[in-house]
Amino acid sequence: MMTRRHFLKQGSIATSALLIGTHRAWAGANNRVRLAVVGIHGMGQSHIRAYNELPNVEVAALCDIDENLFPEVIAKHFTKKNRPAPKTYTDIRKMVEDKEIDGFSVVTPNHWHTLAAIYGIQAGKHVSVEKPCCHNFFEGRKLVEASKKYRVLVQDGAEQRSNPCSQTMAQFLEEGGLGEVYMAKGMCYKWRKTIGHFEDEPVPKGVHYDLWQGPAPARPFNKNRFHYEWHWNWAYGNGDMGNQGVHEMDIARWGLGVKLPTKISAMGGHVMFNDDQQTPNVLMAMFEFPNPKGGGDKKKILQFEVRHWIGNSEDAMWMKNAGTDGYKATSAGNTVGNLFFGSKGYMAKNVNEWRTFLGEKREAGPTGKGAGNHYEVFVNAIRDPKPETFNQSIQEGFYSCALIHLGNISYRLGRSLEFDPATMTFPHDKEANAMLTREYRAPFVVPDKV
Repeated sequence: MMTRRHFLKQGSIATSALLIGTHRAWAGANNRVRLAVVGIHGMGQSHIRAYNELPNVEVAALCDIDENLFPEVIAKHFTKKNRPAPKTYTDIRKMVEDKEIDGFSVVTPNHWHTLAAIYGIQAGKHVSVEKPCCHNFFEGRKLVEASKKYRVLVQDGAEQRSNPCSQTMAQFLEEGGLGEVYMAKGMCYKWRKTIGHFEDEPVPKGVHYDLWQGPAPARPFNKNRFHYEWHWNWAYGNGDMGNQGVHEMDIARWGLGVKLPTKISAMGGHVMFNDDQQTPNVLMAMFEFPNPKGGGDKKKILQFEVRHWIGNSEDAMWMKNAGTDGYKATSAGNTVGNLFFGSKGYMAKNVNEWRTFLGEKREAGPTGKGAGNHYEVFVNAIRDPKPETFNQSIQEGFYSCALIHLGNISYRLGRSLEFDPATMTFPHDKEANAMLTREYRAPFVVPDKV
C-alpha cells in the first residue's frame, strides 16, 4: 500500500512538473504568448487575472456581446495596473481573424461553448473551453472530432485535472488503494436562493443580443435569461449538475475509471420556489457501468446529487474545512466534493485534498493534496504544442459532460434509459436520441462536419 508520505511526495513532484512544463521555451521575446478571453462578465475575469500573472503572457483582446462591461474590466485588470489596454470585439467571428492572437479562453454561456471553440480551432487558434465543454452530447462529439483534425491545442475546463491532489487520487485508486472501487459519489449542495420572476423587456443599450442568443432559439430579452441566471434555462445552461457539478462529475468518473454508462436513471425537481427557473434544484442521478474484473454483478455505480438550500456535510472533512478549503472557498452551508467506496474503505475528496478511511473502524489511511495552475498548463503547452497528447483533455471532458447530458435527458423524460456506448445512442428510443442534439438557429450552427 502507498504510504501517506509517498503520496505527498508524488503530489509535490506533480506540482513541479506542472509549473516547470516547457520552461526551456520561456526565454526570448519571441516566445510571448498573446491570448484573448471571450466572455468577461464573471468567470472570464478569473481567466484574465490568471493569464496576467504569468510571465511573458499578454491578454491582447477581450470579446463580449455586452459593450457595457469593457470600461470597468479594462480599467480594473489593465490600465490601473499599467498594462496596455487590449483590443475589444463583440463578435467572436471577427476576433478569430486576428492573426496576432495565439489562443483564447471560451468563458461564454454554455450554449456558445462548442461553437465558439470550433470557430477558434478552424481558425488555427489554441482554445481553452470552460466547463461544460458542450451544451449537448452531439456538440461534445464534434468538439473532439475538431481537436483531432486540426493541429491546435484544445483544453477542457475541468480545472481539477491540473491539480496534484486529483492526480495522486486517481493513481491511488487505480493502484488498488481502496481495493475494488464499486461506487463513486459526486455532490453539489449549494445554497441558491430563488431567481424570482422578471417580465420581458427591451434589450439594454450596448448589448448585442442576437449574438448572445447565438445557436439558441430567438426570444425576447429577460434578466432571468441573461447574466448568470441563464444557467437555469435549458436553452442556455445545464442546471447545477452542468455548472458547479461538472467538476465533481469529472472527478467521480475519473476515480471510478469509467467512460460511458449503459444505464441512466435520474429524478428530482424544482422545489420550494415559484420562479422562472427551469432546471431542477434537487436532482439524483445514477449511472451504471460494466465492470468485467469486479465481483458479484460485475458493475460499477456512479451517483450524483444536486441539492439546493440545505447542504449538510457528508463527512467530517468538509465540516472541518468549510469556508477555507472547499471549491472556490465555499461557505459552511455548502458541500461540494466526492466520495469513493471500495472493498478496503472509502475516500473523501474536495478540490485540493483527499483522505482515506480504511476497514470497519474507518482508520485514517493515506492522504494527498496540492493545487496546480490550469491556466499555466495551457500556456506552457502553447509554447511546445503536442496536440496528439494534450488534446486527450477534451476527450476526457466530453466523457464527463456526456454523463451530465445523459442524466438530464433521463430527468427531463421522467424515465430510466438504456445507452449503448459503442454507438453512442439510446437503442430503439427516438425520443431520447432526439435530445442528444438540438435545433440550431442559423447562422450559428455547430457543423456536422468539422
